Amino acid sequence: MHQLKYHKRLKKYSYVLGIALILSVGYYLFCLPKDLFQAPTSTVLEDRNGALLGARIAADGQWRFPAKDSLPDKFIAALTEFEDRRFFQHFGVDPIGLVRAIWQNIKARSVVSGGSTISMQLVRLSRQKGKRSIWNKLIEMIWATRLEWRYSKSEILNLYAAHAPFGGNVVGLEAAAWRYYHKSPKLLSWSEAATLAVLPNAPALIHPGRNRTALEQKRNRLLARLLAQQKIDQLTYELAIEEPLPEKPLPLPRLASHLLDRVHINQKNQQVSRFHSSLQKDLQIQATQLIQRHHQNLKSNYIYNAAAIIAEVETGAILAYIGNVSGAGAAHGEQVDIITAPRSTGSVIKPLLYAAMLQAGSIAPQSLVSDVPTHLSGYRPENFHEKYDGVVSAKRALVRSLNVPMVRMLQQHGLEQFHFQLQQLGFKTINKPPQHYGLPLVLGGAEVTLEDLTAVYASMARSLNTFSNHSGQYDKNDFRPLHFLTKHSKPPQALQAQAPHFSASATWFTFDAMQEVERPNSEGEWQAFQSSNKIAWKTGTSFGFRDAWAVGVNEKYAVGVWVGNADGEGRPGLVGVKAAAPILFNLFKLLPSTNDWFAVPYDEMTQLPICKQSGYRALAICPKDTLWLPQSATRLASCPHHQWIHLDAAAKWQVHSECEPIEQMRHEAFFVLPPVEAYYYKNHDPNYRKLPPFRADCKPDEVNDIMQLIYPKQHTKIYIPTDIDGEKSSSIFSLAHREPATKVHWHLDRTYLGSTQDFHEFALQPSLGNHLLTLVDEQGNRLEQTFEVLGKE
Repeated sequence: MHQLKYHKRLKKYSYVLGIALILSVGYYLFCLPKDLFQAPTSTVLEDRNGALLGARIAADGQWRFPAKDSLPDKFIAALTEFEDRRFFQHFGVDPIGLVRAIWQNIKARSVVSGGSTISMQLVRLSRQKGKRSIWNKLIEMIWATRLEWRYSKSEILNLYAAHAPFGGNVVGLEAAAWRYYHKSPKLLSWSEAATLAVLPNAPALIHPGRNRTALEQKRNRLLARLLAQQKIDQLTYELAIEEPLPEKPLPLPRLASHLLDRVHINQKNQQVSRFHSSLQKDLQIQATQLIQRHHQNLKSNYIYNAAAIIAEVETGAILAYIGNVSGAGAAHGEQVDIITAPRSTGSVIKPLLYAAMLQAGSIAPQSLVSDVPTHLSGYRPENFHEKYDGVVSAKRALVRSLNVPMVRMLQQHGLEQFHFQLQQLGFKTINKPPQHYGLPLVLGGAEVTLEDLTAVYASMARSLNTFSNHSGQYDKNDFRPLHFLTKHSKPPQALQAQAPHFSASATWFTFDAMQEVERPNSEGEWQAFQSSNKIAWKTGTSFGFRDAWAVGVNEKYAVGVWVGNADGEGRPGLVGVKAAAPILFNLFKLLPSTNDWFAVPYDEMTQLPICKQSGYRALAICPKDTLWLPQSATRLASCPHHQWIHLDAAAKWQVHSECEPIEQMRHEAFFVLPPVEAYYYKNHDPNYRKLPPFRADCKPDEVNDIMQLIYPKQHTKIYIPTDIDGEKSSSIFSLAHREPATKVHWHLDRTYLGSTQDFHEFALQPSLGNHLLTLVDEQGNRLEQTFEVLGKE
């Protein structure tokens, strides 16, 4: 009976012991949390080589950097010598160290040593149990052995170094190295490494004026132990103990503060807070300093903000990111990242229209475009200098950034088509219907970001390089946004025969024209720059002098610059060629110099006979040039300006078949411009051959062949303002006549006003409402035009 009870009791105890054992094993296996630390970390931004660009304090107000994969050898040697000499031999608990600690405590009759290993200290940091007790010590020992199962020795050291306290709100070795020594941990001296190794044991000692002698003594004792262990030599020891202790914490680098803010905002949905960027630290510093120097001059004109971006063409990686200048202050928007801010484009997208029309075959670089005062659906574009050439080649219109020819080119190309092309190129901020922008779209009627603008020109250069390097094939991924994080690698090549947006030939001719953009400084300065680095570049100025732009590109790099005021205030002199272009050129000087230029894409070009004077497909009567042009130029229209002119036998008068027998006529080929274009053009080309006048008995078929109104155009609505003194001002009406010396008589609403000769302009003050303007020259040619005056009496 007793034996049976004994067996039952034994079975019961065994059962309880088994359950306890299972629970103990389960606790041991699962005692560690999935993540040892839940504390927020600082947002850290590094350059492409791991150099620190900047950091933001963690959400809990601590400087706590994310753990790194490795530690410097000096710190490992100093830390293990000070805290845990047998760290690499024990299993998380050091029995020898525990026995020694117990003996030291007994001898001192107080707790003078805890015997904790680095693994146990890491557990204590993760548990955040401030009170020290035997029970907590036991848990730390259990967790420490389990810790050694999960993590390698190296990982344990990294975790400890990342979460150990270093005084004040500084947590972790990396934050401490930057706050106390303003350097990366890998650059710490032996003295600095020893100081930081002893600091977590008594972090309050770091404060200036508080037990500094005690901290120095602890450091020196550790250095002596390192000398005794032959981890440093005598000279290193003597130099190390002479180094001073750090003073008050130092500010962290702020080399790309706007990009840091950008990644900080974006990282809220990510699990990482250390960002490895594509920036080059040295270039970032040089570019920032350069822009700051320009800013000193700009702010004397109350221009407070500037931004720039430098990108690598091949990869699309951003090498320098200056979101704004420092020193402008919050009142002037220093905190605004201009690189991502939509701003009015000015003229910087004109080359894109030029490329689009080359691609479509509607122009060649030499094709003439009208450049005269223009009214289009109530819109009146004007050239920057308010002068007109009559006609100008498309290339020269781009080189000189003439507004009127560009608006006429956009009208010819199609507003809707160009609007769609800009969206396809990647301008995300052009998101309203085409009619919202209208024809001013090409002059700055839309807003884009500096980042998108630079990306488009970099993509064009990349596509041109791809075509050259891959036997006339394109990579459809070449047109893509820029990136600033190294995790964005170049996408795999997806070669195809068709250009993704612009053909290589259209891009090449566009860049060729952009090399000749009017220069901002003296000829000598430009030549010196040109000999060191070839670039295609363009400037832009928005309406009201609010935004000054400059963008440039060569085979390897794309650079974008913006200058202005973040609040949109315009300033006189805030124009791209003066405010932004000098910065652009100086930024290119920071880059490796090259005289290389894009290879000519002959595989996508053809030789065509072109009219020398008009730049269109040559007629039989045209003087010709045979030029290399994009293959799309085969769709180019025939010359519209050369025509046969019928003259009398003496070649003195124009005639026609109703007033002169055909067999007595002479037929000569003339380059003929409409009267308005001819009126302006003849002042720029002294060789322009005027048409002979019609003989008195031979009236022209069309009056518009003889004279045209420059202003107002047919059905124009005009507003005549009131002067400061309250008197109504005048509006200047202008006429172009093939024979300026001809007298022209002016009539308004059938009332005779007077006559003009040589210069056909008349100042009028018509009343509100609709009017009829009638002009009759001395040969009886008659021109009538209606217009409407708007405004208040």
